[in-house]
Amino acid sequence: MKKLFVILTAILLSHTAHAAEVGDNGLHLQPFFADTFLEMGEDLAEAAAEGKDLMVIFEQNGCPYCAEMHAVNFEREEIVSYIEDNFLVIQIDMWGSREITDFDGEALEERALARKWFVNFTPTTLFFALDDPDNPPESMRDALIFMLPGYFKPFHHLSSLEYVATDGYSEQPNFQRWLQAKADHMRENGEEVDLWN
Repeated sequence: MKKLFVILTAILLSHTAHAAEVGDNGLHLQPFFADTFLEMGEDLAEAAAEGKDLMVIFEQNGCPYCAEMHAVNFEREEIVSYIEDNFLVIQIDMWGSREITDFDGEALEERALARKWFVNFTPTTLFFALDDPDNPPESMRDALIFMLPGYFKPFHHLSSLEYVATDGYSEQPNFQRWLQAKADHMRENGEEVDLWN
């Protein structure tokens, strides 16, 4: 009985310790978040040089859906490894004051960038790709390939990552249709499709 209590306490403490990992701005931290100079054009070029796309996640302190994304989605090994393999990830505080240089060269605070990019709630995840290294994008719209508005359950979240990393958006510009085709294909192959977990 004592052993069981010790094991349960260790599990609880390890989960609590992870949940408590937040930065000075109150946002959750992840080891796969890149520490850059926040120059979007350079970050995109760096991602492309590594064979990856750029993922920008807007969050805010006290956001329950952001907390769930960290506590649920980012606790799943298959999601984290997929992110690490395919994306350079930048976290932005929707109300923050760090200076960011936009793709068009404008330097502005995080909160101003959120307004400029029409980010109204959190989490909002934007995905960017560099098609031609010799022809860098002149604006956010030139580089944006997909936006994930809000919190999505793990199946949908991982599917959105696959949609971007496999260039699914090129073949099917409608994510819902692409996702339905993926789910149908999985069912045809006898795989379980758990849309709620």
